Amino acid sequence: MNVKNWLEEAILRLERADIATARLDCLVLLEDAIGINRANILAHPEREITDEQLKELASKLVRREAHQPLAYIRGKTEFYGREFIITPAVLEPRPESETMIELLLELDLPEKPHIVDVGTGSGALGITAKLEIPDAVVALVDIDAAALGIARKNTRKHGLELSCVTDNLLERAQRPIDIILANLPYVPDSYQINTAAHNEPRIAIFGGEDGLDLYRTMFTQIDTKESKPKFILTESLPMQHSALADIATSHGYALKTSSDFIQLFTLK
Repeated sequence: MNVKNWLEEAILRLERADIATARLDCLVLLEDAIGINRANILAHPEREITDEQLKELASKLVRREAHQPLAYIRGKTEFYGREFIITPAVLEPRPESETMIELLLELDLPEKPHIVDVGTGSGALGITAKLEIPDAVVALVDIDAAALGIARKNTRKHGLELSCVTDNLLERAQRPIDIILANLPYVPDSYQINTAAHNEPRIAIFGGEDGLDLYRTMFTQIDTKESKPKFILTESLPMQHSALADIATSHGYALKTSSDFIQLFTLK
């Protein structure tokens, strides 16, 4: 079978399965299988696909038809221009979260800032922070051992040696922290998530009745520390921003910036 015929059949199958990104997904899977970029693929629709490649593609297409996230099928995704290992133990990092890195890089940071990525999951935020700010001291924190295992793999993948800590948010944190990156579970328990999200770990998605329970806990924990972080960057739904700002304000922080899903709070 050649590229043209496979693409036509595969795209039709995903469209029938209500996959909105059918064409793009098929091109990505084909890129992975035959090791050629999509521009070259599209320029040579007559290229033959080997039997081994067809077998791999058939297996992955069935998984995508079942609405498994593309990142789980591929075992990887891209975040801030870099590749990260992804498994069903962690959420796929969203493009919206890249705004957190952009805001971080605009801050007036101290020399060798201590940054903690709370609820790190794949480690994408904390690892990216370290790669963009090489002098930073970065710790990756998660309550889930399986997620932290993926974060460790990504740390090694990018040639880093970062502290990976199992903790309930900041419960056991003792060292002074300059900046917190917190992309915590924020989806309200009653919120209707899409089919693909049902394949992702619930512990990383839902955050209580209004979705902000873990943020309440985190800010309460910060109150118990001798030294409070100067900056806290959070991610939540835009409709939650007002309530999250109220929580932060009640714990001594002021909202400095809101951008897309991200809010930046500074210590008053």
